[in-house]
Amino acid sequence: MSPVLVLFLVFALLCILRVPIAVSLGLSSIVALSMIDFTLYTVIQKMFNALNSATLMAIPGFVLAGIIMSKGGISYYLIEALKSWIGHIRGGLAVVTVIACMIFAAISGSSPATAAAIGSIMIPGMVEAGYSKKYAMGLVAASGTLGILIPPSIPLIIYASVAEESVGKLFAAGVIPGLLLGGILLISAIINARINNYGKLPKQSMEQRMKKSVKAIWGFLLPIIILGGIYSGIVTPTEAAFVACFYGFIVSVFIYRELNFAKFREVLRESINITSMIFLVIAAAMIFGMFLTTEQVPQNFALWIEQSTANKWIFMIGVNLMFFVLGMFLESVAIILITLPILLPVLALFDINIIHFAIIMTINMELAMITPPVGLNLFVVSGISREKVGAVVQGVLPFFALMVLALVIVVIFPQLALYLAK
Repeated sequence: MSPVLVLFLVFALLCILRVPIAVSLGLSSIVALSMIDFTLYTVIQKMFNALNSATLMAIPGFVLAGIIMSKGGISYYLIEALKSWIGHIRGGLAVVTVIACMIFAAISGSSPATAAAIGSIMIPGMVEAGYSKKYAMGLVAASGTLGILIPPSIPLIIYASVAEESVGKLFAAGVIPGLLLGGILLISAIINARINNYGKLPKQSMEQRMKKSVKAIWGFLLPIIILGGIYSGIVTPTEAAFVACFYGFIVSVFIYRELNFAKFREVLRESINITSMIFLVIAAAMIFGMFLTTEQVPQNFALWIEQSTANKWIFMIGVNLMFFVLGMFLESVAIILITLPILLPVLALFDINIIHFAIIMTINMELAMITPPVGLNLFVVSGISREKVGAVVQGVLPFFALMVLALVIVVIFPQLALYLAK
């Protein structure tokens, strides 16, 4: 039996048995490598080399910054300030939810973290104001996906590492598509709230608004510091991540005084768990990639595509459908690490811009976050709202269609991604 076939059969079997993705990737790759000439020392060396990257050092920084923001009161005061200004208009709370997710996305780089931080505050508030709970859960799950599109973005950092592309350019490319998707969700939220006559909060006085805005100013400054520092060239994305951690820690401990020793231990534990999971997947995927390269799978795949079709758009449709299917079973980090090394030669064949494709791939990863049966945001929202995953899926379906619309727009108009990434 072909080693390539053995690799995918073992990987599929382990996934069906619900073995963690990192372990499934690693074990299936080792089994396949055992059928050809290799040494265990080479495998271990490749795993460590995969993590020995300055680019990847940004990941633990942004993960930690996002969790500090969530646990240290920064996200709470941001939401309170937004509610004071627009919570009284029809659909105002839905607008607050989307904007809060966009701001949090500009700090954490993680979709599940965004959905958890905003959803734990906004879902109960929206239900209390008369919104359907399914609608509130669906909006949070969909808006939370902005965490991996609006920079900084953990998947874009990983994409940059695999494709050997500039992280700064990829971050810049995500800005306009991120605002586009956020804008589509905002418009739909306002229209839907008016059609269904969803509730609104009492209008607050100017004094209350100013008081809450001043309280939240520290949180509003954080994405400005991160993105401003990166795009001005003052700091690299990795340095910006740890500047954000330091800033968030100072604000949470000494200004808001909501981060004590017990909470900080919880912050560290959660950030270590998330970072370890991501890094283990990266290390395992390196073995997977080593086997594919040895067997010349990417080159053979590119040759097969070249012989099958010369139409760029048929290829794009096929790739997007492939991402949709993979998104039903795998998480975004695994999908990028498994498919990108294979697709890179094909992108060159069809003259598809790598940066443009990064944004297309990231929007597909956003869709994967809300695609059952293993969409992470579905489980996060289900957990914080104490509802079945099926109810969250019902609520997220209309937003899924809107996100597909945004994907189509970005595919057709590459300048949306490339305008700022010059």
